[in-house]
Amino acid sequence: MTHIHCPECGFQNPESANYCSKCGALLIREEPGGHTTMSFAPEELADDESGMALEDLPVEGTALVVRAGGGRQGETFPLEQGRHEIGRSPDAEIFLDDVTVSRSHAIVTRDESGVVIEDLGSLNGTYVNRRRVDKATLEDGDEVQIGKYRLTLLSRS
Repeated sequence: MTHIHCPECGFQNPESANYCSKCGALLIREEPGGHTTMSFAPEELADDESGMALEDLPVEGTALVVRAGGGRQGETFPLEQGRHEIGRSPDAEIFLDDVTVSRSHAIVTRDESGVVIEDLGSLNGTYVNRRRVDKATLEDGDEVQIGKYRLTLLSRS
């Protein structure tokens, strides 16, 4: 099924919609052949071809694991209690070097109640399980996409 993204809020709407289901904005359709660049939505990305099995990764505790993007498959970012910034800034705890990642893109917070990711007003958005989110609670196995990077949350005791 194909979709059209709202130019105002980025919400993914069915192709047959004329107005955004979330904000009510008029959905603009481009004429075929009207542009020379190719764009894609997160759900159009190829399935994970890294060959890594989640069970085989040496992760203890809670971590975000890069599954695809930037040639960094398998890299892990342990999530201790507290806040962890994700972004293109070299000062970010989870540094993702991609022009589609904002300098300060998102914050992951881990506390007794669980793990929460919050988009910090990034231009290209934060996706959890292929849905754009402003804020979401993450569970074991959830996929987070930021720019060209796809990360999976692993929680092991």
